[in-house]
Amino acid sequence: QVQLVESGGGLVQAGGSLRLSCAWSGRSFSRNTMGWFRQAPGKEREFVAAITWGGGTTLYVDSVKGRFTISRDNAKNTVYLQMNSLKPEDTAVYYCAADNEPLTLSRQVGEYDYWGQGTQVTVSS
Repeated sequence: QVQLVESGGGLVQAGGSLRLSCAWSGRSFSRNTMGWFRQAPGKEREFVAAITWGGGTTLYVDSVKGRFTISRDNAKNTVYLQMNSLKPEDTAVYYCAADNEPLTLSRQVGEYDYWGQGTQVTVSS
């Protein structure tokens, strides 16, 4: 069985930082693209960032460029999302996802094959 487990969410004041982690297990994921998505109450799940299996290429939604950084450590089976300069509008449940395509970065929810359970991020003003 494939499992993705997120951690690192919490409550932070505007301007603060959090680092989310997503650990995968069940099979070798070193050749999977990994992505982060988020879903705020009453809104659709939206793409945040993605990284190819080798970590050489990344993609971000415009609203987080310059503030968020996605990275991965395949030796530790973990992908990270460093979030700086957080804003109240970043408040959402953040989900980690894996795409069986190792080299293609996608913004589409439907392109990802495995999902974590989500971790809540709340940014107070």
